[in-house]
Amino acid sequence: MKKKVLILSGGVSKEREISLQTGYQVAKELKNNRYKILTCEPGLNLFGVVKKFKPNIIFNALHGQFGEDGYIQSILESIGIPYTHSGVVASAKAMDKEISKKIFIKNKILTPKYIKYSYDISNQELIKIIKKKLNFPVVVKPINEGSSVNVYICSNSNLINKLKKLKIYREILIEEFIPGREIQAAILGKNKLGAIELRPKRKFYDYEAKYNSKAKTQHIIPVDLTKNKYNELMNIAFKVHNLLGCRGVTRSDFKYYKNNFYLLEINTQPGMTKLSLVPEISLHKGINFIKLIKLLLDDASTNK
Repeated sequence: MKKKVLILSGGVSKEREISLQTGYQVAKELKNNRYKILTCEPGLNLFGVVKKFKPNIIFNALHGQFGEDGYIQSILESIGIPYTHSGVVASAKAMDKEISKKIFIKNKILTPKYIKYSYDISNQELIKIIKKKLNFPVVVKPINEGSSVNVYICSNSNLINKLKKLKIYREILIEEFIPGREIQAAILGKNKLGAIELRPKRKFYDYEAKYNSKAKTQHIIPVDLTKNKYNELMNIAFKVHNLLGCRGVTRSDFKYYKNNFYLLEINTQPGMTKLSLVPEISLHKGINFIKLIKLLLDDASTNK
C-alpha cells in the first residue's frame, strides 16, 4: 500500500516561489506513482490538516526562514509524524551563517574570513575594519537567508549603498570575496551523492542565476577535478553534513581557488525544481527524480 504524503510548500519567506515550485514538482512525481498526496501551506490549520488527512509522512518542501531554520521542524516534532530533511538543531545551525562558519573554523574546514556587522559603527570605521581584516571586494549577505537572496559582491564604492538595502536585517555577514570556480557537492544520508560545477553568465551564482533559465548558467557534470581533489571535496561535504547532524539530503557550496576548497555554506533543504542541482547530480548517478524522492521519504521514516 502506498504511503499518504503531506507536502508542505509555500510559506512566508522570500523563497516562497521556489518552495511552491519544489512542492509542485514533488507532488507531480508522487501522484504519477500513485501515492496519495496532499499539498498545503504551513499555516495555523496545520494540525487540523494532519488530523484529517492522517499522513504517514510529511515532505518538507519549504525553503528559507521558518522553513529550514528549525522553526517548522520544531512544530513537526510536536506533531510526531516523520518528516523529510534535517531536524531542529541541524537546520538552525546550518541556516545561521555565523554559527555554521564557527563550526567550520573550529573543525579546520577552510571558509572565507568574515566579520559580523550590525549597523552600530560608522561607515568610515566599517571600511577601515574591512581593509584591515578582509580587503575589497567583499561579499555582503544576510545571516539567515538562502538561495542567495540579497547577496551582493561589493567594492569600496558601492558597499554603503548595498548595506542600506539590507537594513531590514538586524545583522549582516561581510565575507572576503573568493574568486575561482563554483562547485557544489551533495550528500544523501550516509552516501556521497556527487558534485556539479556552475559557470554563471552573471557576476556570480545569485538568485537569478539559480532560478531563471534565461540566466543561462552552465552546469558541468562530471566536474573536471583529479580523483584526489574530487575525493577531498566530497569528504569535506560529508564531514560538515555529519558535524551539523544533518539528515536526508544536503548541498554544500564551495569556491575552488588556488587548489583549495573554500566552504561557503551548507543547505539542508536544497531545491527540487527543474533547474535545481541535487536532482541533476542524482540523475547523473543513475537516481531519477522519483527514486530521489523515495530515498528522502525512506530516510525520514528510518530516522524518526
